Amino acid sequence: MKKTKIYLGLAVLAVASIILVSADHIDAPSTKGTTADIADFYGFEPTVGSDNTVFVVDIQSSVLPELPYGEFDENVLVEINIDTDGDLVEDKVIQAIPRDGRMYFFGPVTPGQTGLDSQVLVDSPLGDVEISGATAITETTSNGVKLFAGPRQDAFFFDFFQFNAVIGGMAPGGFKTSAEAENTFAGANTMSIVVEIPNSVIGNTTATNALGTSVYKTWVTTNVKQ
Repeated sequence: MKKTKIYLGLAVLAVASIILVSADHIDAPSTKGTTADIADFYGFEPTVGSDNTVFVVDIQSSVLPELPYGEFDENVLVEINIDTDGDLVEDKVIQAIPRDGRMYFFGPVTPGQTGLDSQVLVDSPLGDVEISGATAITETTSNGVKLFAGPRQDAFFFDFFQFNAVIGGMAPGGFKTSAEAENTFAGANTMSIVVEIPNSVIGNTTATNALGTSVYKTWVTTNVKQ
């Protein structure tokens, strides 16, 4: 197996002999609740008819309201995988990895290998942005790509405890109505990575959603340094 070493130069992330192993959310017990835990992944047009696509990756889903939010893990590479020919294999990837208070982005470019393992694409820098704290910081690159990384309130509404009661047979009345349900994640934070990118940089869309909008077949993985 290749050995992993990560070096940081002046404003340049340099990585030698990188190999990382990916896992997904919930189904991988070794990843659930860790800094590599994927909470949600969103892809959408910023405005109707826009020529851009926004990708949002939320990780560290176990950050409850009474707990402080975490920090991005420098041993975790986040990878947005994009299928541009409809075969459900990634043709383009966008990567994000933190280093010393900044998030570095690479791609979109054809990966050297597909599947579970990934290499950091240091030859294809996309841009970088300071990791935000309480105040949001964004960066726009010369080719119109907008970048963000930092804590954000979890947008997911879910009555987690009632759900567990139902599936555990402890709630004979079933699920609560929308008026009665409690949002377990109200006020909770996730660690968010956001990329708004022109579609022309990504390539052709390969699917149509329920609203008749052309979209990409895309998914996200987290990759832990070995």
